[in-house]
Amino acid sequence: MKKRMFSLLATSLFLFSPLHLTYAQVDDQAQEEQIELVNISVEGLQEHYHTGDEILLTASAPEFEGNLNWQWSIKQDEQAEWQVVAGMTSELFSREATADGLMIKAEVSSEDGSIIAHSDDLQVHIDDHHSDHENAERIYHGFFYNDEIEDRSLADWQGEWSSVYPLLTSGKLDTVFEHKANDTMSADEYKAYYTVGYETDIDQILIEGNTFTFTSTDGSELTAAYEYDGYDILTYERGNRGVRYVFKRIDDTEGMPAYIQFSDHLITETLSTHFHLYWGDDRETLLDEVTNWPTYYPSFFTENQILKDMLAH
Repeated sequence: MKKRMFSLLATSLFLFSPLHLTYAQVDDQAQEEQIELVNISVEGLQEHYHTGDEILLTASAPEFEGNLNWQWSIKQDEQAEWQVVAGMTSELFSREATADGLMIKAEVSSEDGSIIAHSDDLQVHIDDHHSDHENAERIYHGFFYNDEIEDRSLADWQGEWSSVYPLLTSGKLDTVFEHKANDTMSADEYKAYYTVGYETDIDQILIEGNTFTFTSTDGSELTAAYEYDGYDILTYERGNRGVRYVFKRIDDTEGMPAYIQFSDHLITETLSTHFHLYWGDDRETLLDEVTNWPTYYPSFFTENQILKDMLAH
């Protein structure tokens, strides 16, 4: 039997079906006739949003009667997989606008969890009209468009770098944590958070050409060569995103990681002033690491320069 599509505008729905359908009727109809129902309307989508705006949508399905099992699904772009938004189980959708091209759809499921109706796919467009400075701030805080991301080479991180972990353990970053303290987290809680984040036994890093030299706190050194292996985009719990630039080891130096990943709040070819570094032998496992991010500043930076930079963010 041919597959047929029904919508709010399809007159055949009204000619051959009752005006109000129950879950059981729709389920039977869909199974017997292999019908794909597209009969949910959604209102509220704006022509475009600015980063940080609230996306507020309302779905309706007048053909159905009784309480409906609503769910909303999103995906970051047309090529991504749909993901159900946890906890959003009414006809209302609310989310901060963070990514251009975000796809959204509303769905109604039957009592057994199968989808019996869904809306058309909706796409969010963000147009910020920002100045260069505003764009830089937006990107630094993790709000950017996929087409803004560029490949980067090790030229952006050349030189000698020092871990900030010794500054933290010596108490020299306490003014930073006091500055960050708010109603949500105290200075001590911030310090505990950054202690986990900054902790490392790699005290110094030298990046020269395509080689990394790691110097441990005991003074031992290891050097290996690496090549660019692309980047990965991560989406964090708060809705902002980050880019990991990945480099793969190309020699057999024992004791050096197979992969090194940079994150420095930049997404184009730009000389870095500090970075968070992740290293290990499994690329995908490293992408799941979001609590320990050893952080490095140029070795020629003074303590005051580091404090000034941290306080600015």
